[in-house]
Amino acid sequence: MKLRTTHIGKVYSFRDLKELFAKANEEKSGDRLAGIAAETVQERIAAKEVLSTLTLAEIRNHPLLSPEEDEVSRMIENSLNERIYASIKNWSVSELREYILSDRTGDTELKRISYGLTSEMIAAVAKLMSNMDLVFAANKIEVLTKSNITIGQKGTLSSRLQPNHPTDDVAGIMASIKEGLSYGIGDAVIGINPVDDSVESVKRLLHATHDFIRSWKIPTQNCVLAHVTTQMKAIRQGAPADMIFQSIAGTEKANQSFGITAELLWEANELVRKEGTGTGPERFYFETGQGSELSSEAHHNIDQLTLEARNYGFARCYDPFIVNTVVGFIGPEYLYNNKQIIRAGLEDHFMGKMHLLPMGVDICYTNHAKADQNDMEDLGVLLTAAGVNFVIAAPMGDDCMLNYQSLSYHDIATLRQTMNKRAAPEFNRWLIEMGILEKEGRLSDIAGNPTIFNR
Repeated sequence: MKLRTTHIGKVYSFRDLKELFAKANEEKSGDRLAGIAAETVQERIAAKEVLSTLTLAEIRNHPLLSPEEDEVSRMIENSLNERIYASIKNWSVSELREYILSDRTGDTELKRISYGLTSEMIAAVAKLMSNMDLVFAANKIEVLTKSNITIGQKGTLSSRLQPNHPTDDVAGIMASIKEGLSYGIGDAVIGINPVDDSVESVKRLLHATHDFIRSWKIPTQNCVLAHVTTQMKAIRQGAPADMIFQSIAGTEKANQSFGITAELLWEANELVRKEGTGTGPERFYFETGQGSELSSEAHHNIDQLTLEARNYGFARCYDPFIVNTVVGFIGPEYLYNNKQIIRAGLEDHFMGKMHLLPMGVDICYTNHAKADQNDMEDLGVLLTAAGVNFVIAAPMGDDCMLNYQSLSYHDIATLRQTMNKRAAPEFNRWLIEMGILEKEGRLSDIAGNPTIFNR
């Protein structure tokens, strides 16, 4: 395996794949914080050149984190289709990139080879792509999933309605839900991040959202994003949960810092299938984000893009209904500015789609990052063009509980109208029946008026 090249008269040599992967990554403040980033642009170019010549077999045969010491690695390895892998294992990463971007390669072909790719292979090819490459490639792949309704169809843009409240006040949460629905938001899920992670609080929020959804016959799903063990206790006590949620990471050690194991998630998956209120077959909701492994000191000197790809290899074992990266939430320590946030959002979406996941993005930033709302709108347009399954919206784009900035309800409506997208078909029909949406796809005169739900 060749890990050396000469660039502009200078020899660049890399110790192993772990160093090569890190230095081939686009500039990320998290990689620099970890001390693994390329020192210069020239070194990054050299690393990309070396990476492009490696074969997929060389990547598999030199794991960045051994399956013997990490259950995420084992799950990624065990899920590989050996027959498909054998047919492409001698491709270089550059050849994989050309295949993905070829006009002759469509949805069916990409889905077939996906089963023969490890997460590290998908991460490698993402490092060689431009932003436009990531948009173009991801848009080829259609991933459909069904809980109470089906989302992910070509030509649609679904959304999570995020009505968080700083005290979990049900009246305040319901006001946000009504406003979001009046803008046509919430077909992917009505999902609440609770302040209080107690079982009683989670039960209260699940009952409130479930009763409202059923009384208005809204074709969507509810979820309260407490720790998975809290949700499990609530479900066992009769709480109506359509889905079960958990944040995940790309290493076993990082998952342990979240208080989870693969076995626990299998138990949760079985529970929500048997006792949840969603009709399925998909009933899991996972959330990820570049940098979480570094923040828990569980990154094993692996770069944050590659670790994010491993998130998706872990997630696909559970056949989730939705997955999203919270792309700018952790902060500038990991994604410093608008350029890094936009790049990471496009990388994450592409890698998730290449794992055949129903990929969404929380297009967001913290107030101490060098980014603003215009940057988030730019990323929203790019991801809509890339065929993102869903995005997240909070009232006025300001989450008053988590204290970060996201997209607003009317931003999603604007993206749909501008990019000629619709909500998921069942939800779209409900919006028309409610008079919120006109048949041509424009919001009606009553849109944005939450009092329509007070009668």
